[in-house]
Amino acid sequence: MCGIVGYVGPRSAQDVVIEGLRRLEYRGYDSAGIAVESQGELSARKKSGKLANLVVELDEHPIPASTHGIGHTRWATHGGPTDANAHPHLSQNGRVALVHNGIIENFAELRAELEAEGVEFTSETDTEVAAQLLGREVESGAGLVESLRAVSRRLEGAFTLVAIDTAEPESVVAARRNSPLVVGLGEGENFLASDVAAFIEHTREALELGQDQVVEITPDTVTVTDFDGGEAETRPYHVDWDLSAAEKDGFDWFMRKEIFEQPKAVADTLLGRWGSKGELVLDEIRISPETLRRIDKIVIVACGTAFYAGMVAKYAIEHWTRIPCEVEIASEFRYRDPIIDPMTLVVTISQSGETADTLMAIRHAREQHAKVIAICNTNGATIPRESDAVIYTHAGPEIGVASTKGFLTQVVACYLLGLYLAQVRGMKYGDEIKALMDELDTMPAKIQKVLDERQRVLDLAAEFAKVPSVLFLGRHVGYPVALEGALKLKELAYIHAEGFAAGELKHGPIALIDQELPVFVVVPPQGRDQLHDKVVSNIQEIRARGARTIVLAEEGDTDVEPYADVLIPLPRVSTLLQPLVATVPLQLFACELATQKGHDVDQPRNLAKSVTVE
Repeated sequence: MCGIVGYVGPRSAQDVVIEGLRRLEYRGYDSAGIAVESQGELSARKKSGKLANLVVELDEHPIPASTHGIGHTRWATHGGPTDANAHPHLSQNGRVALVHNGIIENFAELRAELEAEGVEFTSETDTEVAAQLLGREVESGAGLVESLRAVSRRLEGAFTLVAIDTAEPESVVAARRNSPLVVGLGEGENFLASDVAAFIEHTREALELGQDQVVEITPDTVTVTDFDGGEAETRPYHVDWDLSAAEKDGFDWFMRKEIFEQPKAVADTLLGRWGSKGELVLDEIRISPETLRRIDKIVIVACGTAFYAGMVAKYAIEHWTRIPCEVEIASEFRYRDPIIDPMTLVVTISQSGETADTLMAIRHAREQHAKVIAICNTNGATIPRESDAVIYTHAGPEIGVASTKGFLTQVVACYLLGLYLAQVRGMKYGDEIKALMDELDTMPAKIQKVLDERQRVLDLAAEFAKVPSVLFLGRHVGYPVALEGALKLKELAYIHAEGFAAGELKHGPIALIDQELPVFVVVPPQGRDQLHDKVVSNIQEIRARGARTIVLAEEGDTDVEPYADVLIPLPRVSTLLQPLVATVPLQLFACELATQKGHDVDQPRNLAKSVTVE
């Protein structure tokens, strides 16, 4: 959840670390801090609030020049967002500074042990326990690497730890368990970070770190071992996007930029999927066709927006393959004793590939000998590494905390998986799959059309800037679109917003309808979907009670026009593909409404981009 940066090399450590934290602030912005080593002493500054507060603190109270440092931007877990609880934390002996992402589950026991030995704590955090343990280890005469290995073996939970020691002025050491960490490989300099975005300005060469590994970086070396000191395997990789992809490029918000990047993101996710032999090719699927033909159940596991992408996938996969498909919230999955076996295919969806609940779910699935396919946007992340196969979404970096292009590309990847399973299992002829792939290839242009015609949605957001509540309705694949529209509004505008299955309206939610309440309704395609007329009836029920109806319907739908206070036309698409165009106006609406209310769209309160703790 937090953002971590470590650097050693010829540059100013302060400059590299602060710039890295700026690119990682989407991971947490409750507080920020930095520590550097200079002439055998540690200097640290930390401040609650956003990174800008730390920058002011450094201007007013400079730290010595150094080429060796660590930094942190925090999403608070243990202890409130105060200066004292901000990272880095220093050991009592002043030798060690440490930053941490994750949760140390046995911190209370360890803290009691240290306090009994006379250690005085200055924060409420679990992180300081690790810092004090590390300080005790180095004081006993062990080196920083050996000491961090010893500390890591004692910790329970999920963590990334990054530390510096005054006795080792050209070394930064880190440990990783169930929490993201990558190495940036430079020339005469090396980097550590939670995400490659932190060092993309300096290098696009990176190194994956595996589970329970410790890494030491110096200006010229990178050494990786396991927690017991044995040799560890790593995999280098090249980041296929550059610094410009992580910049706003003239937009007021990263989120707005990412909404407008969706046509390209969808096109890139589809690129190269149709083979020369006239068939769908998913090279990243490393599960044999024979195994896929034996699958008798699919379980999709995800959280938040990714869960809604999984709901869309259920409709498409069941329709195309006739395999029963369930969609599970990852945080509930393994705790309810799910029925899975070697004939079950588990599909996990995670933009970051580090979502803690989803990671634990796939580990449980693999313990039951189920096959796991990950849908992910991050090369080298933990979830795809621990899965049997992966479909990468190729959306590029998504900095805005509220996911936009992540959602659309996840839906596209789910469509590809469904069609691939239909192909392997012989449920669709080649020309049927080709026709669907051809339609998918038209979707970037249709998404662009929705973006080009955005003004009506932006005007609507300005009109509704003061409304206290908004409802969203949909049926079939329109239902998860409604849920996603409501989630975006909750995340960004901080107002009550709910999404409902339109058929459930009369079973309770209609009690929420009152005068002037804005209600967004996603209407299935006209004439090609039996639910169209039923949703039109829902709209009439809403209007009869005085609500404002904002209707998303395909171009030329004359049946719905008389009942729409505001009509937002959508390009004509197949029913199953409608979420790719219907979601976009709801993203634009949430972004603009939050802007009208004066909120920070990219960094909404209490949220962080990647949820890396359970």
